[in-house]
Amino acid sequence: MIDRAFALLSAFGSDHRAQSLAELAQRSGIPRSSALRLARALVEVGALERLGDGRFVVGLRLLEIASLAPRGHGLRSVAMPFMEDLFHVTRQHVLLAVRDQGEALLVERLSALDASPVHYRVGGRLPLTSTGVGLVLLAFAPSRVQDQAIATYEPEHGPDDVRTPADLRRLLAEVRRGDYAFGRQSRPWPLSTAAAPLRNEDGVVAALSVVAPSTGFTDAGYGPAVRATARAISRQLLADGPRMHRFQTNPREYSTGHRLLSPMDHDKTPS
Repeated sequence: MIDRAFALLSAFGSDHRAQSLAELAQRSGIPRSSALRLARALVEVGALERLGDGRFVVGLRLLEIASLAPRGHGLRSVAMPFMEDLFHVTRQHVLLAVRDQGEALLVERLSALDASPVHYRVGGRLPLTSTGVGLVLLAFAPSRVQDQAIATYEPEHGPDDVRTPADLRRLLAEVRRGDYAFGRQSRPWPLSTAAAPLRNEDGVVAALSVVAPSTGFTDAGYGPAVRATARAISRQLLADGPRMHRFQTNPREYSTGHRLLSPMDHDKTPS
């Protein structure tokens, strides 16, 4: 029952925010009669809401519950004041992401009105190998996560200078040594990114980045600001550690000894 309820909720997406019963059944793979019973039950508890035309949308009750997630809004509440400072300095896209298994999850995004176009949303899942935040998170991920990403690497979706799995492995080692990632992508338009890890007492818990047009974007120009902001957030996370829930990377990875958390939707837009 729980699996089916989550399958039904997972049928919603950025391009499918309101759906008919038939669409929900098709996208979730649940028979229409069962989808109707589930949808009605979810409406009763506020997880779904029904519009006047009969279509279903995600309910506010889910937002209320999600706001309690320490790896999402808890982390965001600590990082936001520092992110706002970085945003005012750069006037570009400032991103905060955590890792969930083999993907990154965008927790927060601040964007100037005149910043270059990008396609991602808060709550969207992102590939690890084609974004600054993703590369930082991947560099500090458990070896099995890194090995899987390297084995399935697709050069057409990665940074311009990472053309082979060996290149990706080398880059991840450089990120670990320098505690910082800098990259450029020319597809589908020229964008560059600078990213750095955030830490608490458990290790790397998230990644912060600035994304901007490649023209005028230099490591020396954006890098120091990103790294300084990441260090400031990390100091605050360490200071708040005793009175906050731990930002564990993934409860299912608790025994690995790694403590990571980990912008861009599945459309592969650079970030």
